[in-house]
Amino acid sequence: MINEMNSFGHISNDYFLLAAILIVGMSYSILAKKLTVAAAIIGGILATVIFAVAGYPGIAMMSAFFLLASAASGWKLSFKQEFTNPQDKAARKSFQVLANTGLPVIAGLIIIIIPGLKELMLLAMAASFASATADILSSELGTVYGRRFLNIITFQPEKRGLEGVVSLEGILIGILGSCIIASIFSSGFGWNRNFFLIVIAGTAGNLLDSVLGATLERKGIINNNVVNFLNTLFAAIVAILISILF
Repeated sequence: MINEMNSFGHISNDYFLLAAILIVGMSYSILAKKLTVAAAIIGGILATVIFAVAGYPGIAMMSAFFLLASAASGWKLSFKQEFTNPQDKAARKSFQVLANTGLPVIAGLIIIIIPGLKELMLLAMAASFASATADILSSELGTVYGRRFLNIITFQPEKRGLEGVVSLEGILIGILGSCIIASIFSSGFGWNRNFFLIVIAGTAGNLLDSVLGATLERKGIINNNVVNFLNTLFAAIVAILISILF
């Protein structure tokens, strides 16, 4: 009985700490105009689901994505305004939050429904965060530090900042972003081959993002939110397939 009470108290303390973290994070995001009020609330709800299945490593991955995304988006903003749509730098809205973190939450819900898939779904969660992080870093920082910009489909030079245009520097920065998420996952769940699976899957998702940007997004068939969700989905699928097949 005492053990059950101690366990309940430990869980309660964890969620109190989570609530404190979320309140601080949501308040900052709103005041700094990084997220709209609705987006911040949705982010808090999604974070609670992720914490329920992945604990502090899950929250750390989600926090790392948002912090890196915010820092990268604001870096050398005046320089990037020449090449990007000013609306892209506005406070992120609910659909943008869902596009980037929806897949990790879906993976979390699958864990709740089918606990036997927890190991695979945690890997999928990390891969999707790695892809989202790689995408935002390669896009925002690649625009600043890239030297040669090519269309990912034709490999012909194009203007920086256009959908589907990549640089070597941007791709490498994206890989670094995937490594950061993979390191957080490995610190929480163990250092093994999953580190490399997450980096590979995150990079694959980032490259698919560019391919979709150069094709379907440019033609107006899908928008950036759909592209962001699809790249995280692809990363999760790649990680699961590699884990199962190899």
